[in-house]
Amino acid sequence: MNTPRTISFRIAPEKVAQLDLLAKAIDRDRSYLLNQAVEGYINEQRRFAALVKEGLEASRKGELIDDEEVGRMIDSWVTEKVTEKKLERRKVRATA
Repeated sequence: MNTPRTISFRIAPEKVAQLDLLAKAIDRDRSYLLNQAVEGYINEQRRFAALVKEGLEASRKGELIDDEEVGRMIDSWVTEKVTEKKLERRKVRATA
């Protein structure tokens, strides 16, 4: 079994107060919130590192996307998001 270790770091008093308010609101302690935050951070950094590695490997293989293709991809995401919002508004009006 992994025994939890105690660490310390400096943090602004205002952030400690915010943590305490959140902890109280969800009936947890500050350590619980900090552990959740660290776990989320580690997971996100692992995901990011894996994506960077994947991108570098693709680059070495010559699997690159030019700027025009990137622009088309972004445009499609924007269009998709706008469409989703329009559908959501229609749902709200239909149920109102």
